[in-house]
Amino acid sequence: MQAEREEEEEDASPEEYVALCDFTASGSEQLSFITGDKLLVHNKSSADWWWAELEGVIGYVPASYLRPDAAEEGEDASLEDPWQDDEYFGSYGTLRLHLEMLSDRSRTETYRQVIVSNSASLRNKVVMDLGCGTGIISLFCAQLAQPSVVYAVEASSMAEHTRQLVKQNGCEEVVTVLQGRAEELELPEQVDILVSEWMGNCLLFEFMVESVLLARDRWLRDGGVMWPSSAALTLVPCQADSYYTEKMAFWERPYGLDFTPLQPLAQQEFFTKPKFSHLIDPEDCLSAPCDVICLNMYTVQVRDLEEMKGEFQFCVEKPGVFHGFTAWFTVQFESLETGGATVELNTGPNSEPTHWKQTLFMLDRPIHVYAGDSVHGNIILSRNSVWRRHMTVTLHWNINSSTDDCQVGTKSFPMWR
Repeated sequence: MQAEREEEEEDASPEEYVALCDFTASGSEQLSFITGDKLLVHNKSSADWWWAELEGVIGYVPASYLRPDAAEEGEDASLEDPWQDDEYFGSYGTLRLHLEMLSDRSRTETYRQVIVSNSASLRNKVVMDLGCGTGIISLFCAQLAQPSVVYAVEASSMAEHTRQLVKQNGCEEVVTVLQGRAEELELPEQVDILVSEWMGNCLLFEFMVESVLLARDRWLRDGGVMWPSSAALTLVPCQADSYYTEKMAFWERPYGLDFTPLQPLAQQEFFTKPKFSHLIDPEDCLSAPCDVICLNMYTVQVRDLEEMKGEFQFCVEKPGVFHGFTAWFTVQFESLETGGATVELNTGPNSEPTHWKQTLFMLDRPIHVYAGDSVHGNIILSRNSVWRRHMTVTLHWNINSSTDDCQVGTKSFPMWR
């Protein structure tokens, strides 16, 4: 059998792949590479790890860091879809994601509250609901306020069903459903309000916000209103003992056996990517959180999205184990009413859970910290130069402690579809 396998591997032609982002090997059996490197994949050993070659050196590489090389496939690389629109909009053409979003009462009720609290000022206004999905926000506008028209814009095939929902709910005199990308949108007039639910994990992931900014620049009239009007990414150092135990400590003594040689592989497999849909217990926050990146939705430009950097300075409030950082976001909706209150949607641990939950970034190794210790550094969100919905989150941190010397660390986390 071994001989047959070796013959199969010799007969199989290696496939050429391109690295989406940097990867640093954690052992001699793995292969390091940087963004743009072309690797020959000899064996797709598992769904997560492949056996590949780079400049004559062979080792295991994480499959999700690679994309097929278009040139190797005989295609013009320019024909590749850097936005992955077929996959992206295809996922919004089915009910799975819409069920998840509509079931998120905190998210959906916040948008309804915005409409209700501004209903008088929305009278006779022109509204654009960008990325409207099933049209829930447009229907709120039509039923709870009296705008002159709502342009419900949806690029996915869900738009066909949204038209049915608009008619079913008796709103066809107010809501006009338009199917197409924001970049290709044609309207008969400019709009007074541009409303959208564009936020992704870590606020920016998938970069729907670019479409919102392009629509703003083209279709929002002078003095018009953006909803959300501002946004912030929040960060906190945290404990994550249960997750660490589940993924790392498990290998110490399962069934009375020593499986610790697998811990480096576990670290590479489970801690190199951010953990989405994490729910942090407020008690696991080691300090007060802070906003690290803030967006003014009237002034931020598309070019600003290429790299966004924020600084942080945390004072540890209690002794604990520093496992990593947890991130979430907040968005604000300014009032159309003079002196009216701003409405806020907060996806953090002290608010009602949303479908976004929080995002956890694990350190390679936990660090004991004590009350009074300082954790300071910066976070960088770098947009992928090729695959435009992807990004890499890089964290640099310094820990100043009265009990130990200064500890310094850096780690990058690729975020991809």
